[in-house]
Amino acid sequence: QVQLVESGGGLVQAGDSLRLSCAASERSFRSIGVGWFRQAPGKERLFVASINWSGSGRSYADSVKGRFTISRDNAKNTVSLQMNSLKPEDTAVYYCAAGSWAASMNDYSYWGQGTQVTVSS
Repeated sequence: QVQLVESGGGLVQAGDSLRLSCAASERSFRSIGVGWFRQAPGKERLFVASINWSGSGRSYADSVKGRFTISRDNAKNTVSLQMNSLKPEDTAVYYCAAGSWAASMNDYSYWGQGTQVTVSS
């Protein structure tokens, strides 16, 4: 029902910024939580940040607190992840997920295909 598409990934240098976007075509996206996860090759998929349906509730992994900001624009059916002060360890495929704003992947019903973020030293 909810199809998600991530965009905004790319190759940057350490210290640079990127802004990822998660877009959905369904209006129901506006009333559910959204999370961002990331996965590096050979690594498990990890929670990055999440936001509740209204945008009033936000959560971040300790590794990105103070550097990343999640926000949403329900009028446009989008959720963004502003990533500042990027580090090489941020390199991963970033996935948008919808249906919850919990830290567990199991709580999400819908997933995008991911967008690659590569941070060079």
